[in-house]
Amino acid sequence: MLHGLWSPGSGLVLWHDPETSGDAAGVPEPLGAILHTAKFRHRAEVLVPGPYGQEKAKVRAHALAPDSAAQVLLQTLPHAAVAGDLRFLSHVARGVDRWAGAGRIVPEVRRDDGEWWVRWRLLGGQRQRAWLAELAVAMPAALKVAGRPAALLEDLIAELADPIARLRLARYPALALPDAESAGSRAHPLVAALIEGGPVESGSHRLAAVLDDWRTSLTADEPDLVLRLLEPAENDTSGLWRLEVCLRVEGEAPQPVLLPGDPHLVRIAGEKLAAAKQAYPRLRDLPGDARSMDLFLPTEVVMDLVAHGANSLQGMGIRLLLPRAWRIAAPTMKLQVQSPAATETAVGLQGLVSFRWELALGDIVLSPAEMSRLVQAKSDLVQLRGEWVQADHRMLAAAADYVSGRTDGTETTIGALFAELAAHPVLGVPLEEVSATGWAAQLFGGESTTEPVPDPAGLKAQLRPYQQRGLSWLATMSRLGCGAVLADDMGLGKTIQVLALLLHERENSWAAGESDTNIAAGAPHGEAAAGRMDAASAAGVGPTLLVCPMSVVGNWQREAEKFAPDLRVLVHHGAGRRSGPELDAAVRDSDLVVTTYALLARDVEELKEQHWQRVVLDEAQHIKNAGTRQARAARLVQARHRLALTGTPVENRLEELRSILDFANPKLLGRPKDFHARFAVPIEREQDENALTRLRAITSPFVLRRVKTDPQVISDLPEKIEMTVRANLTVEQAALYQAVLDDMSAKLKSAEGMERKGAVLAALTRLKQVCNHPAHYLSDGSALLRRGHHRSGKLALVEDILESVIADGERALLFTQFAEFGTMLAPYLSERFGSEVPFLHGGVSKTRRDAMVTGFQEEEGAPLMLLSLKAGGTGLNLTAANHVVHLDRWWNPAVENQATDRAFRIGQRRDVQVRKLVCVDTIEERVDDMLKGKSRLADLTVSSGEKWITELGNDELRQLFALGSEAVGE
Repeated sequence: MLHGLWSPGSGLVLWHDPETSGDAAGVPEPLGAILHTAKFRHRAEVLVPGPYGQEKAKVRAHALAPDSAAQVLLQTLPHAAVAGDLRFLSHVARGVDRWAGAGRIVPEVRRDDGEWWVRWRLLGGQRQRAWLAELAVAMPAALKVAGRPAALLEDLIAELADPIARLRLARYPALALPDAESAGSRAHPLVAALIEGGPVESGSHRLAAVLDDWRTSLTADEPDLVLRLLEPAENDTSGLWRLEVCLRVEGEAPQPVLLPGDPHLVRIAGEKLAAAKQAYPRLRDLPGDARSMDLFLPTEVVMDLVAHGANSLQGMGIRLLLPRAWRIAAPTMKLQVQSPAATETAVGLQGLVSFRWELALGDIVLSPAEMSRLVQAKSDLVQLRGEWVQADHRMLAAAADYVSGRTDGTETTIGALFAELAAHPVLGVPLEEVSATGWAAQLFGGESTTEPVPDPAGLKAQLRPYQQRGLSWLATMSRLGCGAVLADDMGLGKTIQVLALLLHERENSWAAGESDTNIAAGAPHGEAAAGRMDAASAAGVGPTLLVCPMSVVGNWQREAEKFAPDLRVLVHHGAGRRSGPELDAAVRDSDLVVTTYALLARDVEELKEQHWQRVVLDEAQHIKNAGTRQARAARLVQARHRLALTGTPVENRLEELRSILDFANPKLLGRPKDFHARFAVPIEREQDENALTRLRAITSPFVLRRVKTDPQVISDLPEKIEMTVRANLTVEQAALYQAVLDDMSAKLKSAEGMERKGAVLAALTRLKQVCNHPAHYLSDGSALLRRGHHRSGKLALVEDILESVIADGERALLFTQFAEFGTMLAPYLSERFGSEVPFLHGGVSKTRRDAMVTGFQEEEGAPLMLLSLKAGGTGLNLTAANHVVHLDRWWNPAVENQATDRAFRIGQRRDVQVRKLVCVDTIEERVDDMLKGKSRLADLTVSSGEKWITELGNDELRQLFALGSEAVGE
């Protein structure tokens, strides 16, 4: 049996069933003659019957160009030796011929192969679109192997229209071009080219546009089909909706098609309605109106028509008009919280409030009677306040039951209300809005509703507007006795906001003390100060314990000395740090005590005995794992107010947010296992919007988050330009890379469980080292260059980048997760660029670290600075650099962004260019591609670190780790 398929770019492709290939017996003409002479040198991919259904196969075939294909298809008749796919192509060709015979064909001018050509094409219009839709549905599956049905048909018809039109012209000798000598003149060049098929010398884009406009005008007056949905009349007991069939001419209102009526309009409407039924089959077999073409629809069909059918009809150019009083709405929950007016006394999570739940459809808040009526209707389409509203009845009933079961005005604590929110959700119905009165309004309203606090007199800086709002929010949270998380983006000045808060509280307490103790105006300064200190102590303003990474202890010291010199700062650090009574006295004489997370865990027994006004955790992601020693120690230290500072409240998992908030407001989010079941799993795995809205309602009162990319926050920060830069491996790197892969594959054959995960992670680390440099992987002390040539494609690329940076008079930060790689690079880069390159890593002492930062920030500082990702990724201000290079990837966007923000922060006045280096066709490039769509880390979409790689199967690992053919450079 002879088959055919249409191949864009090749034309008609003829092929035999494999078992009868080459046998032309019984095939009718003109196909028989073609097959006798065809060499079948073409190779085609086709569908053939297999033991388990249709399967793809490569067969020998013969291709015909469109001109020849048109003649063959027009003459192909139904025959037992001609397969259905070839008969379908013949049917399409004869359809094109009928359109041409009806005059529904026009010329167009196209530019191909450097010349202008005039070709015939179908006119288009609604009828032809309906015809194409029917063909797409009827297309045999065997033809779809070459592409999508619609695209194949468009190409097939576009290629056949011109030769078929010319075959029709050839039947009329009168249309032949006149002889030049007898006619005295030749035909217009456009007509000559159209008939003869040659190029048009006078062709142009303008001519092509004129023909396109003319063709469009030919179909502009064809009326469009419009289906108008009319709601049931009030006295109609059938409950059926009328679907009014209308025709609309451009510029006029839709007109119903009546029976009997204009035969021409009735015919057009009938053809278009048939196409509509083809596109949306649920319009078939519906009762109709004897006086018109209208249809009557039951409610369930109306619902499906609006939800799904409208899109199908729109694809056919058919518009569906809904009643004006029609809305599609999703049920949402609203919560109103009432509380007494705010007082100066702390309320915290034990503050009493009353609340009222509300259920809304869109912007309509439902009354109890309306909720009851809608639930009883048991339909997704209901009439509400004169409008037809489409809503999910199942979710509506669940939400109504929830609201009805909670008594308005019940008094409870704010903590108990949050527990209620967490433990008893309405599945599928999000909590859209929480509004509040009294002191609760300041809690739920965020920074926008807090009472403004002026800049403290002792602050030696002017706060930016968003920092001033942050100070007001912190002061309000402190006054209410609620723990807080200041989660401003890196570089927005969390430090100065906290210092301003300490100054504000001290100055307020001093003012109160002066009033209460009636300090004489002429008292000596020392006595007045002592009086103010005693008053501050009496007012409850005590020292603040600030815990931070060791790398930023010096930063807090410098910032306090610069911006708040009146604050007494004690650094609790080092082997000679105070203890016992000496520590007690030093704490009493301090306003701010700074220590590290390591010492907090070590000295927690002494520190928790002190009377702290506030405990502040800087870089609070250090307690993201609630079970660590430092997280447990932080929760043990008691204070009137708790404050966490972090630019990344969520790095990998939602449990990290729970741990930080559990420090700020203990038990707010419940036990870890309950939080995991109620929020972590639904949000991270199932993308549950309902769970996300409830979590936001609970956490947003206690978290203030601003990002530097928000124009309302800061307008003078420059752009951050991020790019992935690719390097090729050298031959030496490629050989080492393959050796690591072979070793891993051998170990995976017998390894299981933790042993298997360890083998994968070890291989991952070694492959990163190979991509960095052979000497890094081998750890043999060998030189970075061999005979003056680079052994690492990545190092060669880094050198090129840095040459351009330094030549432009700019400076760069280079981050690596491997301290040993930085140790190798620092002397090489120092020698290469003639300037010492400081290397900041975990082994650098605090004094040396501070000197490095200060020296780099100076105008004459080093042009380059190397940093290990862990030691230099947080807390540092290095705005002297406006280039950041990530030498190797941690593959966690939050961690990399923290490092980048050493340069992209307040004080930066130039655009920051961030380059992330990966090696071509290696594990680096493949994981980079996989994580491109997972940069929304704060939206909780990235799994923990790199451990997810260990969960892959052996085949997936080999594919991910494999060395590609493009990896090695020339």
